[in-house]
Amino acid sequence: METCPSVKNILLLDSEGKRVAVKYYSDDWPTNIAREAFEKAVFAKTQKTNARAEAEITMFDNYIVVYKFSQDLHFFVTGSDNENEIILASVLQGFSDAVGILLRGNVEKKEALENLDLILLCLDEIVDGGIVLETDANVIAGKVASNSVDSGAPLSEQTISQALATAREHLARSLLK
Repeated sequence: METCPSVKNILLLDSEGKRVAVKYYSDDWPTNIAREAFEKAVFAKTQKTNARAEAEITMFDNYIVVYKFSQDLHFFVTGSDNENEIILASVLQGFSDAVGILLRGNVEKKEALENLDLILLCLDEIVDGGIVLETDANVIAGKVASNSVDSGAPLSEQTISQALATAREHLARSLLK
């Protein structure tokens, strides 16, 4: 029986193994204590590796964990032991690249915490209930950016589609007055 590709969790940890943004899609870790213990153990197992240029894959507690480091952030995607590693790696690459786009290449903890809303929206665009929805970083970042349009931002800081949406909104408001 074939199933849709799915993930158990997506983790974004800092260089000390502390949470920046995490999302669990499975009841394999029912309590926050169990989740934090899993995060610490995965971080401890992977922190000595050099997963900066490309993603690495490891088996941990009968789960497949795909991970990648970028400056002081550590990206992890976990799947069941029978999940396709290439799909998990695609989810990881889509997530890390989308975060890079949304943070304008400044992928570090401080910037990530300042834009945590965008990162959480990014997670929602990639996976829903454990089912993989999207892995293309440009599509993910585009959807997140369109969901978080700040109509008060100067037009010079908006994309063309965002500027048109803002103009449409202002026109509609002026017609309704």
